[in-house]
Amino acid sequence: MPLSAAVEAEIAVLAERYGTPRRVMVELEGPPFDPIGQSDRYGEVCMVVRRPNGKLLAAIKTFYPPGAFRLLTGGVGHGEPIETALLREVAEETGLDVAVRCFLAVIEYQHREQHFATFAFLLDETGGTLDVLDESERIAEFREVAADELPSLAETLAQAPDRFDAEIGGRWRDWGRFRAVVHRVVYAALAD
Repeated sequence: MPLSAAVEAEIAVLAERYGTPRRVMVELEGPPFDPIGQSDRYGEVCMVVRRPNGKLLAAIKTFYPPGAFRLLTGGVGHGEPIETALLREVAEETGLDVAVRCFLAVIEYQHREQHFATFAFLLDETGGTLDVLDESERIAEFREVAADELPSLAETLAQAPDRFDAEIGGRWRDWGRFRAVVHRVVYAALAD
């Protein structure tokens, strides 16, 4: 199912404010996994937080495979405005103050009968102290990466172990291939 008319209208308003995003459609394969199958959300925001030194913020959660650092993401609930979700998730996961600089991408995923979207934004850190405010996020460590390291992060994610894990309700390899997409798309958007 494509994005609703209301979400498309919201995308248009955000595009006027922050620039026209890349639009990408992706078919996912394999059994289901989180967050694709979660019923409390239809999509997620990807927070491309640029630190004052120009590097981007990446993180790894306590239960991820070793080395699976990635850009931060957070759910967009049904009926929740995308920008509201973006700012809420940045606060919960980083404690940082940010300014939205650019609407980088809308990535729509089709997985069997399920549809999911990622909305990626470039954000500049403007203040605050890097700290996880929502402990349920289970972030183990942050890392700063240069934009040109995003393809390498994508490749590491795409090569995640091919094993089932109850934490994600699926296989890490499928999850990693899904997570790799936004890194490649954001890299291309930032290179433009």
